[in-house]
Amino acid sequence: MSPVRWQWLRSRGAGWLVSAALVALVTGVIELLKPHVPVLSLAVLYLLAVIPVAFLWGIVYAVCVSVASMLAFNFFFLPPLYTFTIQDSRNWFALLVFTVTAVVVSDLASRLRREARETALLAHVATRLLEHGAVRDELDWVGDEVALALGAQSAKIALDGAGRIDSIELHGSRHPAAERRVLPALTSLVAMALDRERLGREALEAETLRRSDAMKTAVLRAVSHDLRTPLMAILTSASALARPELTLTDDERAELLETVLDESHRLDGLVANLLDLSRLQAGAAEPETELVAVDDLVVEALSELGAAGERVEVSLPDHAPAVQVDARQVQRALVNLIENALKFSPASEPVLVRVAWTSTETLVRVIDRGPGVSAAAAERIFSAFQRGDDAGRVPGAGLGLAIAQGFAEANGGRVWVESHEGQGATFVLALPVAAIQVPA
Repeated sequence: MSPVRWQWLRSRGAGWLVSAALVALVTGVIELLKPHVPVLSLAVLYLLAVIPVAFLWGIVYAVCVSVASMLAFNFFFLPPLYTFTIQDSRNWFALLVFTVTAVVVSDLASRLRREARETALLAHVATRLLEHGAVRDELDWVGDEVALALGAQSAKIALDGAGRIDSIELHGSRHPAAERRVLPALTSLVAMALDRERLGREALEAETLRRSDAMKTAVLRAVSHDLRTPLMAILTSASALARPELTLTDDERAELLETVLDESHRLDGLVANLLDLSRLQAGAAEPETELVAVDDLVVEALSELGAAGERVEVSLPDHAPAVQVDARQVQRALVNLIENALKFSPASEPVLVRVAWTSTETLVRVIDRGPGVSAAAAERIFSAFQRGDDAGRVPGAGLGLAIAQGFAEANGGRVWVESHEGQGATFVLALPVAAIQVPA
């Protein structure tokens, strides 16, 4: 039934009209049945008019229907007919019993209607609070629903400074008994919703703290191992170079200096990765985009690798599309992908970099000849401080792939791995092709 029809049906005019129609209808049914059934036993049929009226419009209408039914039954079916006089005193008693029964049934039906309406109100409020979650934002709506259900002009729910219910104020309420039934239950319901919301926030804060602690622990572990190793190598080599009593050949001195430089670069790369990761996690890695060719990005990434880049074989297309990205971030992502491939490939095997494109994306594939990545490891290696199954034999903090994925996503791209365990791995960096506007 549409809301408009239901509103009309619940109106006062409709109540009186339906009440009269039901009394007339039951009277007609009794007229049809009286040749076959004792007429006094048919009076109970008027309850079929009393009950729906009591349920829809309340006890006042139902009592009126009860009295009207008694008068109609007396007028049409009790001798002398078509008068309100009753000859047999037993008929007076029968009508009295019917009237009392009708009034009791009316009261029960009216109470059932009120309880159903109040239960529906509380259920509706509970469902709304569970679905929307933000209890404070729903208090005005709850107040409107309560006012409508209790026949009040307005209702206001106020909270105290601690975020708990301070008061519920009703203005112009016509049902004080309903207030006593509904308001305590409503208070408990809203209080439970507020407690659930508070506990949810506390659980979220606790989970955030737990993840933060886990991240700090992982950082400390990475720092304690991956920073200590190059620091010890630098310290040892520098100490040897600084000892005047230690006689070193030119080759030994050059080797120590090379160790210091290599380990310094390694330290610098680890610190840069930690800084990049912190910026990504803080949402501070906002890209400064520019139109750049993909082959330029690959060349710049190889130049950052220095001598290690000599093991990389590059295949570039003749006309690769341009991309609109932050060049430094994408170069950093490529450097991390290529460094990862170099770590896991045998020293005698080259790492391949292949560039291709589709109608919407430019694809840079970094192909290694390492042990490959298992399906289980492929799901976690792009998380910070997570490494592959065989990564324990290769130095690293487990940051490179996480940073590569973070910078790719910051520039509208993505990174994934294609691998069969034992057959090497291919890491793919996909970047959206730039839409270049051609001047008219």
